[in-house]
Amino acid sequence: MLSADSSSILHLFQQIVTTGWLQFLQKQSGVKFRRGVYSVRVVLWLMMLQRLHAGATLSTAVQLLIQGAAAPLLDRCHRVRRGKVSSRTGAYCQARQKLPKLLCREVSQQIFERLMQVCGEDPGAPRVFVLDGSSLELEHCAELVRGYPPATNQFGKSHWPVLRIVVAHELETGLAVAPCWGPMYGAQAASEQQLADKIMSQLPEASTILGDRNFGVFWMAYMAQQRGLRVLLRLTEERAKKLVPVISKPGEYAVVWHASRFDGGKTRSFPSDCSVSGRLIAARIGRGKSQQWLYLFTTLDLPWKENVEFYRHRADIETDLRALKRTVNLHHINAKSQDMLEKELLIAMSAYNFVRAVMCMAARHTGRKSRQLSFSGVLTVVNCAWPSLVAADGSDPDAFLRVVELASQCTLPKRTKPRSYPRERDGDARPVSLSENRRLSKWHWAGGPRYGGELSLASVGQEACGTLEIQP
Repeated sequence: MLSADSSSILHLFQQIVTTGWLQFLQKQSGVKFRRGVYSVRVVLWLMMLQRLHAGATLSTAVQLLIQGAAAPLLDRCHRVRRGKVSSRTGAYCQARQKLPKLLCREVSQQIFERLMQVCGEDPGAPRVFVLDGSSLELEHCAELVRGYPPATNQFGKSHWPVLRIVVAHELETGLAVAPCWGPMYGAQAASEQQLADKIMSQLPEASTILGDRNFGVFWMAYMAQQRGLRVLLRLTEERAKKLVPVISKPGEYAVVWHASRFDGGKTRSFPSDCSVSGRLIAARIGRGKSQQWLYLFTTLDLPWKENVEFYRHRADIETDLRALKRTVNLHHINAKSQDMLEKELLIAMSAYNFVRAVMCMAARHTGRKSRQLSFSGVLTVVNCAWPSLVAADGSDPDAFLRVVELASQCTLPKRTKPRSYPRERDGDARPVSLSENRRLSKWHWAGGPRYGGELSLASVGQEACGTLEIQP
């Protein structure tokens, strides 16, 4: 296990991504890198730094290299010894394009696995992963428009290509496995369930999957069972009533979920005798007239009330996606080829995981949970600390401890009441009154008019509607 308390992020990267391992991956991919300024480790590291800085430009990464942000990784070539590294971005751009996709995927997976060992309190314990999907905007170029068609409606075709992505984040630490993605529109459009099926193959055995009702379908539960995974999935009322026709009071019901002829859609079919055994949990959530039924399907052994409380944490993935899309600058990816798109996504996840690792170390330093810290606040601390961390070069172990102490102060506020300022509807500039804000807070968590304003169980989060109440 890595000694996380005495190493900077750069030294963690050096210990995870070793030179010998990279040489092995290069042989596997059949691509050779020359020795020089932009070696494989330097390029990977600069791509992560580029993703963590606002703007995410090539010139930013090159300037960070010149200022010494990757000094311990540089080979002692002629330009490095003379201090004549060029500020032009051409060589770095070519090195990025030459980087094999296989190498990026293996590095991303290795970083995730090793950071899980560093950050997890009990490395051998089963993990819980929260699934969710989102969409990313891409650059408008011929190759990406063909691969990821823009949205269309009655007024014509949109300009930007759109990519659908599904992520799986570990609940305790927030670390993310390599995502799966595909086109959101067009003849080859990929559904969130299809992408989730792919991402489940990357999860450790005996892990638990936490998903909303978009993933609460038979074949998700069945494929998880085939892979040795457990599930806690929200169901729609219609699906729940098919499993248990009469639900008169909160509680749990032992069920055997059989496949119907509609399960799997057009792309897959199941044998008529396949089934998944589990429990259907019905609970009443909310307060007063706003109460609604919650239906869960689970293969966990927890008591039903603990399952309901456990499902509350599904809302954490919403803030994780916001951090990925806004703080790590993935809302619009500037890559202009499918190869660079894949490399950008994989390296962005690795950069995100390193910041999450710092959050876990900072939380452990003060006895908090990593979810109590602000991702953007910790990222600001890390970005501002690069000069001191690189200057220390491992000789000053207190340099990283100071970063950890500063990161531990980036706590999220504890809100016991709704926000006092009015919120606005997505796509509507009409201001919302405070009384209406309380009613709409749940609606905004569900995505507003983009998803029809339908309430989702994210509304049981403390930020959305306070504490969870379960009626006996």
